[in-house]
Amino acid sequence: MKKIILLISIWTFNTAAEEFDATAMNKVEGCMNGPVNEFGQYIGDWNILERRLGQDGEWTEHTGTKWNFKCVGDGIAIQDYWLPANGNAGTNLRVYNPDTKSWDIAWTATNSPAMARINAVKQDNGSIIMHYVTEISPKRRITFFPPHETGWNWQMEMDFDGRGWTKVLELIASK
Repeated sequence: MKKIILLISIWTFNTAAEEFDATAMNKVEGCMNGPVNEFGQYIGDWNILERRLGQDGEWTEHTGTKWNFKCVGDGIAIQDYWLPANGNAGTNLRVYNPDTKSWDIAWTATNSPAMARINAVKQDNGSIIMHYVTEISPKRRITFFPPHETGWNWQMEMDFDGRGWTKVLELIASK
């Protein structure tokens, strides 16, 4: 009798887990409404054109990077996967905090020593500004610009020795 109860319990748990996976974990509607849509609007698979500022002051362009944004648990979080052409990879997990009206973000990547904490806030103009909570040198801020017909733009600025923000990296996302 105990074996039958155990088998029924396992079958019930597996069925519930399959139903949960097939529904809540694969839905995206919860990421397309309310404040979660701030990053939900970037969900999809994107081709990235990178423009980097060299130490010589010249900009260079690189292609081949992919950036995939996914909805987690029908609005629990937004997770993205950074897949540059050089074979390294990274991921962000973005969770909206309704108490602070901001995003708590965890970032890690190949060859990163640990996880960086980042905070992000949507601006009145629709851009999202991200600042590292984890100490990082030089200081960095990242801006996601609102999507447009063909994609969206992103930029990273650094503050070298307190001299103000300098744009060092620009990403142009397209389908």
